[in-house]
Amino acid sequence: MEAFEAFLRFVRTLTGKSLVSGISDVQNAEQMAFLRSLRQQKLVDAHALTTPLNELELVIFDIETTGFRPQKGDEIISIGAVKMHGFRMLNESFYTLVKPTQCIPQTIIELTGIDESMTANAPSIREALLAFLVFAKGCTLVAHHASHERNFMKHYSQHALQVPFNQRIVDTAFLIQICEDNRELVTLDDVCTHQNIAIVARHHALGDANMTAQIWQHYVTQAMKRGCKHLEDVYERFARL
Repeated sequence: MEAFEAFLRFVRTLTGKSLVSGISDVQNAEQMAFLRSLRQQKLVDAHALTTPLNELELVIFDIETTGFRPQKGDEIISIGAVKMHGFRMLNESFYTLVKPTQCIPQTIIELTGIDESMTANAPSIREALLAFLVFAKGCTLVAHHASHERNFMKHYSQHALQVPFNQRIVDTAFLIQICEDNRELVTLDDVCTHQNIAIVARHHALGDANMTAQIWQHYVTQAMKRGCKHLEDVYERFARL
């Protein structure tokens, strides 16, 4: 618990304000209305593809989980996110622990610092995921090596909310690979070290989201210098690699 309190203090230094989970701020009626809108949503909004990169409304996010396979019962235990406008970081953040239905493996406790005493009174996955999606409403999602986040979001959106997950998640790896010639940069640690980004609160969802936002900030600027004006350009350039 002391480690988590230290992390909360770290978060306050990042945001300049108290940590906000977002859960209590979302009223039940608003949640239900939003959930209905998700159920009616058929297609991912294509508008983000042609919006100038420096004008995109973004939510950079990260999750901590009990494993890698949601289909086998692995669960989300925390979600952290920060908002950006183009390459400018905003003073808006989201963080919540999530109460799992099973025991957290010891290896995950050691990696993340999150144990069952910390998640005992946390929101359920349904409450946490819905609050996160309300926070991210209207924004394009970004994650580092996003397949992990995409797998869990797809699985738990369907199982906890009974809605398909249609939101776009842009992978920072696309930007990194089109901007870094013949360089192997895989992990968050690798990229942060390469770009002299301080590695702080690693394996805490909000800490990792903040570092991912700094990575996006750097590489979206580089991509624009290389002629990428929109996400569509990024995808096309990546496909040619």
